[in-house]
Amino acid sequence: MAKTSEEAVSIASELKSPVVIKMQTWTTGRADMGGIKFAATAEEAGEMASEILGMKVKNFTVDNVLIEKKLNIEQEFYAALIIDDKSAKPMMIFSSVGGTGIEEIAEEHPDKVARLSIDLLEGLKDYQARELLRRTGITGKLQMKIAMVLVKLFNLAKKYETRAAEINPLVITDDGALIAADCRITVDDSAVFRHPELGIEIARELDRPPSKLDKIAWDVEKDDYRGTFYFIQMAQGFSKEDNYVGFHGAGGGGSMMSMDALNNKGFKIANFVDTSGNPPASKVYRAAKIILSQNNIVGYFGSGSGVASQEQFHSARGLVKAFREADLSIPAVIRLGGNQEDKAIEILTELTKELPAPVEGYKKNDSADFCAERMNSLVESFDYNSVKTNKFQPPVQEKPYSFKTLTGEIFYDHALCADCTDTPCIASCEPEILKLENGLPVLAVSGEDAAKGKCTECLACEQVCHYHGNKGAYISLPIAGLTV
Repeated sequence: MAKTSEEAVSIASELKSPVVIKMQTWTTGRADMGGIKFAATAEEAGEMASEILGMKVKNFTVDNVLIEKKLNIEQEFYAALIIDDKSAKPMMIFSSVGGTGIEEIAEEHPDKVARLSIDLLEGLKDYQARELLRRTGITGKLQMKIAMVLVKLFNLAKKYETRAAEINPLVITDDGALIAADCRITVDDSAVFRHPELGIEIARELDRPPSKLDKIAWDVEKDDYRGTFYFIQMAQGFSKEDNYVGFHGAGGGGSMMSMDALNNKGFKIANFVDTSGNPPASKVYRAAKIILSQNNIVGYFGSGSGVASQEQFHSARGLVKAFREADLSIPAVIRLGGNQEDKAIEILTELTKELPAPVEGYKKNDSADFCAERMNSLVESFDYNSVKTNKFQPPVQEKPYSFKTLTGEIFYDHALCADCTDTPCIASCEPEILKLENGLPVLAVSGEDAAKGKCTECLACEQVCHYHGNKGAYISLPIAGLTV
């Protein structure tokens, strides 16, 4: 591996032969991108590496190239083990004429490409691999040698629980050696935790190394089983003129429809987020904080399924807390269609009225296209240059009473609570884990039970206390690594 042209020269000199310089990216089709080059000398290798290093591939800047000896190839093959959704079984695919553009090859040379569904418990047997190869015209000793490779490929895929394991190309060199010249595996997201030896940072299928925000978001999700928080950063290093918005969806199909609506209005998507499966307000809050930490987004757009079964007021409370702490400085359009949508919109709009930027809430009967049009109108009319915000600081409490929650900590300033006559925090606590003791809010359950999930982190007590109480409640929900 080389990170600089000088390293490439040094490695090529050590190999003492013509070399191949290969772009290291998490995507296929490198040759078409100019990412695979050949060099006869070490000096050429340095020049070729210099051309590749620094190239932009999607959202990724190439920072590594692999220097290998050039093989004298007599023949190329293609072998892959994938999961076939139709048969719900592993499937081995083999091509005797290479695999670049395997779909086109299969159409043009159907007699050279063969597939075999494999019984997961039985595995791939040697005789099955030989029969697969025979169907593509491979015979004799070569058939036996490649069959061994296919069996090993299946066993590797099973061991590491891959969704795809590919050798492209598998080659025969001029001296008769059989070599896997390039390989790629994709581990199933749900199996990553069982394979720490692979060093995979986050269990997401990305086409680039994870960004800082990808990692921060994954740390929020990985140990919190309550609902889904899926974050992918889709663009970085943009300016306000590029017209990127932070996107917050709920449900895959509705989110895709909503992103299309934004694209149709000329917006670009800075990130994809999905908070669905009835997540707590605390998880929605963290998602919103991460979205808002992106520099130069011109708006915040929330829209997913129009008929979500989850209680939408939880999402509303999470958004309100994030918007208030960020002192929102960009327009926000939020579509919260589904259960308790009326209550959700009331919370969202009433509790954000004094923020520097407008927040509009919509329901299931308001289409994604309509909401995208509202986003467009707000962005066009909003004066970004005149907006002033205040940096959020957690309150300093005179007589703090606190307890741990599953992912944070709740504080009540009993100095302020003593002068509160309505105690709305007690009435708003649906899990009923609070009680009044000498007129002050305290736990009605053990601290251990609250920390294990009895407190559902609905954020209601903080918000009703701020608007209807004496402003004594504060909920701390840290996000490791996020400094904004």
